[in-house]
Amino acid sequence: MNSQILLFPVALISAYLIGSLPSAYIMGRLRKGVDIRQVGSRSMGAMNVFYQVGFWEGLLVLAADIGKGAAAVALARWLGTPLVVQLLAGAAAVLGHGFTIFLKFRGGRGGATCIGILAYLIPWGIPFYAALFGIILLITRYPTLSYSLAFLAFIFTAWLKYHSLELVIFSIGVLLLPATKYIPRIKEMRARAGSWRHVFLRRNLKDRL
Repeated sequence: MNSQILLFPVALISAYLIGSLPSAYIMGRLRKGVDIRQVGSRSMGAMNVFYQVGFWEGLLVLAADIGKGAAAVALARWLGTPLVVQLLAGAAAVLGHGFTIFLKFRGGRGGATCIGILAYLIPWGIPFYAALFGIILLITRYPTLSYSLAFLAFIFTAWLKYHSLELVIFSIGVLLLPATKYIPRIKEMRARAGSWRHVFLRRNLKDRL
């Protein structure tokens, strides 16, 4: 029992370090020699890489960031830790992405990492997430808003399919850090757009404030 308890901090520290891997920063440096935190939206995330570095580079960063979330929870599960530790490992990965130890605790928002965590914990939510993302994107032409609202699919799947209050609460709680970190960006976009309508309904996918 004591040896198993010792695995709890191992799972959490490992999850934080996995989440801390700065894939967007590395890609920006390797492909264009830029600090992704200094260009575009100044976010160390896949969407900023899409716009500032390139489509395929952004796709690779997106896959890496999603993989970080899934890997953090998968490792905790492989170590045989209970569900609560697996959930805490997911939260630790998001914290690692947002406050990476490798870049003086300045990281991204963690949205893609959340996708990986919830996709691993609630796999039945994946098709609903993808469908909801596609529908919202067709309406708004705003990728960030689309993938953010699509998280509702995981929340409702956790409730209706898994009947798990723990997963429902976690699905909501783990999104708080990305949501909080996105508030300054929303204010910036509102100032540039001049109206909330332009913020949330874009002309096309390249219309970036």
